[in-house]
Amino acid sequence: MLSPRGMEEVKLELWFSEFHTPDVKHSIRVNKHLYSKESDFQQIDIFETPEFGRVLALDGNVMLTERDEFIYDEMITHVPMAVHPDITDVLVIGAGDGGVVRELARYDKIKRIDLVEMDPQVVEACRTYLPENACRLDDSRVNIYFDNALRFIRRCKDQYDLIIVDSTDPFGPSEGYFTREFYGICYNALREDGIMVNQQGSPFYKHDADAMQRSHKRIASTFPISRVYQAHIPTYAAGYWLFGFASKKYHPIDDLDSKKWTSLNLRTQYYTTKLHIGAFYLPAFLENMLEEVE
Repeated sequence: MLSPRGMEEVKLELWFSEFHTPDVKHSIRVNKHLYSKESDFQQIDIFETPEFGRVLALDGNVMLTERDEFIYDEMITHVPMAVHPDITDVLVIGAGDGGVVRELARYDKIKRIDLVEMDPQVVEACRTYLPENACRLDDSRVNIYFDNALRFIRRCKDQYDLIIVDSTDPFGPSEGYFTREFYGICYNALREDGIMVNQQGSPFYKHDADAMQRSHKRIASTFPISRVYQAHIPTYAAGYWLFGFASKKYHPIDDLDSKKWTSLNLRTQYYTTKLHIGAFYLPAFLENMLEEVE
């Protein structure tokens, strides 16, 4: 572009910025704004970036990037799969991008994957612009329901071995997926040895940490076994993310079957059974935060 004064060339740059707090923001340079649409539920944007590849943002918050999505999707999926020996029926809440389904579909023993996503526009956009994530959404074992997860799961009782809650943060459209009522409904939808795994956000900034504590307190009062584990994801708040492991029977470390999982010969980029164990060993400040609400 030529500037009006001196006609010298001026290079304009496009940046996407996500505010982690009112005083902290994370910015990514953008090559191209590929997709933008306001659905009935949220603003959906997909960007092409030089450092992180394609980036999906919902209501201005990064949901995934091609560069680091494997960390989140592997850790929320393979941890429970390596613990429970007989998972055949799985419910996935959210995850309309398809990354969690892609990881689950690698297990031949799984017979049914029910995906409940409230926003069909997310699935449509990811099929088009994030095909590496959405590549297994057409697997014959996958059933996609565009519905409110609370309404859907209330109709389920003793149906699932595993529930993965891959919702957005506990504010706005997904707030209902972090309530005591919701966790109780998930408990009822699980079989007698079922597991629920959910994203717990970041413990670093106070606003997020408070939400994490509330969520953990509600889960710990619902399930007999409740633990938190961690992963490091560069584009999420503070680069530090938590997951919740809640179970009726299985302990995430004591019941880990490393040999059996390794024998499946699943190639991963982040998850290993050694990392699995280490992920549950938390820093002192986080242990203290969890103990405050247990």
